[in-house]
Amino acid sequence: MNPRRIIKAILPIIVIALAVGAMNYLVNSKAARKQPELREKVWQVDAITARRQTLSPGITLYGRVESPEQLQAAAPGAGIVEQVLVRSGDTVDKGQTLVRLDQRDFESQLVQAQSELKEIQSQMAELKIRHSSNLSSLATEKELLQLAEAEVERMRKLKNQNLGADSALSVARIALGRQQLAVQNRQFEVESFSAKLQILEAQKSKFQVKLNDARLMIERSEVVAPFEAVINSAPVSVGDRVATGQILVTLYPIQSLEIRAHIPFRYVADIQTAISQSQMPTARWRRQDEMLSFELNRLSGDAKPSGLDAYFSTGEASQALRPGELLSLNLSLPPESGVFAIPFQAIYGNSRIFLLRDDRLEGIDVETVGQFFQTGKGAQLLVRSEQINDGDAIVITHLPNAVTGLKVRTIENDTAQ
Repeated sequence: MNPRRIIKAILPIIVIALAVGAMNYLVNSKAARKQPELREKVWQVDAITARRQTLSPGITLYGRVESPEQLQAAAPGAGIVEQVLVRSGDTVDKGQTLVRLDQRDFESQLVQAQSELKEIQSQMAELKIRHSSNLSSLATEKELLQLAEAEVERMRKLKNQNLGADSALSVARIALGRQQLAVQNRQFEVESFSAKLQILEAQKSKFQVKLNDARLMIERSEVVAPFEAVINSAPVSVGDRVATGQILVTLYPIQSLEIRAHIPFRYVADIQTAISQSQMPTARWRRQDEMLSFELNRLSGDAKPSGLDAYFSTGEASQALRPGELLSLNLSLPPESGVFAIPFQAIYGNSRIFLLRDDRLEGIDVETVGQFFQTGKGAQLLVRSEQINDGDAIVITHLPNAVTGLKVRTIENDTAQ
C-alpha cells in the first residue's frame, strides 16, 4: 500500500482526536464556579415611635360665608332713579344716603291725600254746626208742637159746644200732624249725629293713613343705611324707571356674617355633647400666614340625610370675608384618650397599619378616630388599637406589596450599616 495514501487517510483522524482531547482537557481543567446564594430582599422603610396620647381630633369642613341679616331695600312706589351714591363692595356708615328716587313721582299722592283729609275735616265741622242748630231747633219745634196740641184741644171743645166748625178742627189737626212730623225729623237729625260723626271719623282715619303712606313713600324714596354695612349690590342706575317693590340696593351689617358648614352625622353626637357641656367647638381657617378661629354658634334645626349644618360666628374676621366665599375649615372635636397620631401614608384602606417587629412587618387593624391638626406638621390621622403599645415602631412608608412577614429595614439602620 502506498504510504502517502495511508498518511492521507490517518491524518484527519489524528487531527480530530487531538482536538477532542484538547477540548476535554480544557473543560476538565476549568476552575469550579461558585453557585450564587439566594438572599431574601429587604425593603427600606421609615418608622415612627408609637406614643399613646389624649388629643382633640378634627375634621375638615367646607363652609360658605352668609349673612342672615342681609337687607334688601326696595322702591316704595313706581318712579325714576335720581341718584346712585354707592357701588358693590363699598363700606357705608349708619345714616348715609345710598340711592335717591325722584320725589316728584310721590308728591302728587301727598297733595291728593292732604286735600281729601281737609275735605273730610270740613264735613265734620259742618256736621257739628248743623247738630248744634238741630238741638236749638228741636226745642222750638217741641214748643210749637205743644201749641198745636192745645189748638186742637181748643177746637174740639168749641165743636162740642156747637161754637166751632168741623173745618176749623180739621185744620188744627192737620197743623198738629205736620208739627209732629217736624219734631220727629228734627229728633232724627239730633240722634243720628253720633253715627254720622263716626262715619266721618272713619273716613278721616282712612285719609290720614293715606296721607301717612304718601309721606312715608317720600321718606323712603331716599334709601338710607340703617347701620354700618357693606354694600352687596346696587342693581340700578341713574335714570332707571323702577316698579313698586323693585330692589334698589342690597347690604348687610359688617358684624353679621357667619359661616355655614355641613357636619356628617358620625360627628354630630360628640358636638352636641360638647355644646351641652358649654364647650363650644372651634373651627380654624388659615389666611396666608394668619390662623383665624371661628366659634360654633349653633346647629341647624333641619337635618339632612348626611348630617346637620353648623353655623360659626366670624367675629373680628368679618372685615376680611364676603358673602358667598367658600372656606376650608378645620373643626376641633372633644378630646379622645388613648389615641396615636400617625401620618396619612401609614394607613392602608381605612383601618390597617403595619408595625415593625424583628425586622418584619406585622399588620394590625385600627379604629380611625379622626384627624389631628398640629402647627408645623400639618394634618395627621388619629387611630386607636389595643394591639399597639407605647414604643412600638409604626411603619409610615407606604409599600404597594405590604404584607405581614415582609422583611424590611428602617432607613436609619440602613444608614448606620
